[in-house]
Amino acid sequence: MSFSLMAILMFASMLVMLLTGRHIFAVIGGVAVAFSLLLWGAGGEGMAFHASFSLLNWYPLLTLPLFIYIGYMFSKSGIADDLYRMMHVWFGPVRGGLAIGTIVLMAIIAAINGLSVAGMAIGNTICLPEMVKRKYDKIMISGVIQAASSLGIMIPPSVVLVLYGMIARQPVGQLWMAGVLPGVMLAVMFMAYITIRCLIQPQLGPAASKEERNIPWSAKLKLLRSAILPIVIIFLMSGLFFLGVTSLVESSAVGAIAITVIALINRRLTWKIMVEVLRDTLSVSCMFMWVILAALAFGAVFDGLGAVYAIEKLFLGFSLGRWGIMIMMQLSYIIMGMFLDDTAMLIVVAPLYVPLIIKLGFNPIWYGVLYTITCQIAYLTPPFGYNLFLMKAMAPKDFTIGDIYKSVWPFVFVMIIGLALVMIFPQIALYLPFKYFHLK
Repeated sequence: MSFSLMAILMFASMLVMLLTGRHIFAVIGGVAVAFSLLLWGAGGEGMAFHASFSLLNWYPLLTLPLFIYIGYMFSKSGIADDLYRMMHVWFGPVRGGLAIGTIVLMAIIAAINGLSVAGMAIGNTICLPEMVKRKYDKIMISGVIQAASSLGIMIPPSVVLVLYGMIARQPVGQLWMAGVLPGVMLAVMFMAYITIRCLIQPQLGPAASKEERNIPWSAKLKLLRSAILPIVIIFLMSGLFFLGVTSLVESSAVGAIAITVIALINRRLTWKIMVEVLRDTLSVSCMFMWVILAALAFGAVFDGLGAVYAIEKLFLGFSLGRWGIMIMMQLSYIIMGMFLDDTAMLIVVAPLYVPLIIKLGFNPIWYGVLYTITCQIAYLTPPFGYNLFLMKAMAPKDFTIGDIYKSVWPFVFVMIIGLALVMIFPQIALYLPFKYFHLK
């Protein structure tokens, strides 16, 4: 049996095993070790073992639990509640105002946390009840929360871009800078869609009542103070990093310390909350680590079979041109995103695609942004989009799976337009890295 056929069989085995419902790290890691033993006999599992544990020597990985900690502390200490109350007062008088405020809140959370799961948790516990109370359409509510939470993997400090930087061997600072404008662009596009849709169909997002609007300007201005704390945290993390004052790991540590101190000053930090935050942080961090370790093991064996060259030969054999190959890659990510989470998908496939991207003359920093937007689309794409199941698990029972599937399509189309814009105009992603890192 040829090595190319073995690579195809290995990948197919992984996809079939994923359908069994087993833990993703057990499936990916198990297939890797099984094929390494089958191919190279006793001792072959050492390839998978050494590849996975090489990750533990990667110093920036320390940022992962720190960013997760920041997201949970932001949510459980009540800082997010204060911020959303301010959004409600300022955006409430506008049709669809609370939905627009949800997008803004999620963008701020994304700039603090770097993951989508924190946005989903905050969206369902804080934003969803307020929109339901004000008779927003539940399909609109579901779509807004899912789409807005996906910004967490684009806007820095994006954990996905950190992992992409590790796999593609690209500077994380440049990747973060590249994600700023596309992330803001997508947030603005979401808000524009909500505004236009609610102007055409006001019943989807009614404006706040007259009683809620009659708030003195002094009270409105006082509520603006809620936005100061997140801005301080964002500056202490991303701002100091981009200014060169802190390293990547130091910036995440500064953010974790800052949000803990702010929670203490506001008298929101109790022993119970601290235990919950640490427990959730440990749980999510361990989940990420197991998936990353298993996927690195899989990638090492897959690469050992010559899969990189097989993939390259496959794509180049279609004679589609460099842009045709690029589009095929993005479509393959969307399809895989229906079955895999972004971490597993990145670590399994990126080592195969990134060398080809460089060979075709594309910028790997720009491609990292394209990959991340495609992940956002995959998160919302039925039948197995990551955010679809998170939404179903967290939302009230009257939000059916049919409602959740139906709600995402307008936002998927908006993201596809955003993806096309970044592909047509690469400077949307590359302007800031070129400006601040003096790239040529």
